[in-house]
Amino acid sequence: MTRRSFVRSAAAAGAFAAMPGILQAKQDQTYSTALIGSGWWGTNILREAIASGRCRPVALCDVDESQIASCKSTLGGMLPDSIKIYNDFRELLDEQKPDIAIVATPDHWHPLITIAACDAGSHVYVEKPIGHTILEGKAMVAAARRNDRVVQVGTHRRVSPHNIAGMEMLRDGTVGDVGMVRAFVHYGGGPEEPSPNEAPPAGLDWDLWCGPAPLHPFNPKLHPKGFRNFLDLANGTLGDWGIHWMDQVLWWSDEVAPKTVFSTGGRPIAGPAINDGDRLTTDAPDHQIAAFEFENFSLSWEHRRFAGNTAEKTHPQQAVGCYFYGTNGTLHIGWLDGTTFYPRDAKRAAVNIPAQLHEPDQQNIRELWADFLDAISSDRRPVSDIEIGHHSTNLSLLGMLSYKLGRSIHWDHDTHTIPGDAEANALLRREYRSPWIYPV
Repeated sequence: MTRRSFVRSAAAAGAFAAMPGILQAKQDQTYSTALIGSGWWGTNILREAIASGRCRPVALCDVDESQIASCKSTLGGMLPDSIKIYNDFRELLDEQKPDIAIVATPDHWHPLITIAACDAGSHVYVEKPIGHTILEGKAMVAAARRNDRVVQVGTHRRVSPHNIAGMEMLRDGTVGDVGMVRAFVHYGGGPEEPSPNEAPPAGLDWDLWCGPAPLHPFNPKLHPKGFRNFLDLANGTLGDWGIHWMDQVLWWSDEVAPKTVFSTGGRPIAGPAINDGDRLTTDAPDHQIAAFEFENFSLSWEHRRFAGNTAEKTHPQQAVGCYFYGTNGTLHIGWLDGTTFYPRDAKRAAVNIPAQLHEPDQQNIRELWADFLDAISSDRRPVSDIEIGHHSTNLSLLGMLSYKLGRSIHWDHDTHTIPGDAEANALLRREYRSPWIYPV
């Protein structure tokens, strides 16, 4: 068996194991489960965990009491009256020692909480992207391995039926030889006005919310949900949306990392970033282009948060996904519109595999959670294992690193360095705000 065949067979097997009704091992075993980061998406994950029938919710943790209240209100009778409430994840892990910890905080908290949960003996379901800088991800993989814990990353498109079907079309020769992939996310928007800073609302521990990141004055642009377009806390659209499509590319290919990366972009429409102590805007680029050179193909990324139009949309509501350009035609793997193959022969009709998604928010968390539980029961690595999530997150972070430098970089995945480039290597990590310590 070739390496290509092995990787593809393993991926297919993992995806197959995620499908409901085929899980084999220890179906009657239940797991105490804690949610750390109780906002909108964490609530979605916990709902599916409870619905599996194999997870007992024992604790909710959030630095914002309003997020706890919203989670409890949304899930209602799914939560027991005895559920414990925590402000600090360290206290939760110490007192509850849950079998499973769900980490659904803002990005800058993912590494420390995941590592602490693994060290406390918990299996972890962590949201994407796994971290803010590349060396955090390396430390997360190490924590999972030294503790022999299952760590699943929330890249639920790994188990979406139409994504799996698209991968099979890429593997069985339908698309032919693929030499180029284009990944993209385009939404509308316009100029950005700054918002005044405010006192943190009652019930929000703002210092703990910022944690290892710089301590910002509170601003409603930052929380809730807005953190993704602040570069101290996340990595903009490429770090947020991009990892889903970067993950699709790595899932398809045998390669785990690019050789060369170049990215450019800016804020010509959103306007200059403002952070003058009184007012705040986002500072992530309103558009970005990145080029990734792999051994056997090239990948381009583009996003835009302005000039929304109907010409580019792959679905009436959006323009997102990946185009795989092959010798037999072009394959688009999307979201709401499913997967579509456009044959090179214009006389042949396009073939669409519709999406099969769950509400709320059109996702496949259910299938990914099923795979997670089966991986724990079967003592195997899950379909979106932390090392896979590390590779996919790295791809987005390398694009952002090049953007911040304003030039191309050459990446050595084996050493996790950018050879001979001290300025670039310095961006593989960052200093944490005291008393938090960067993981190794």
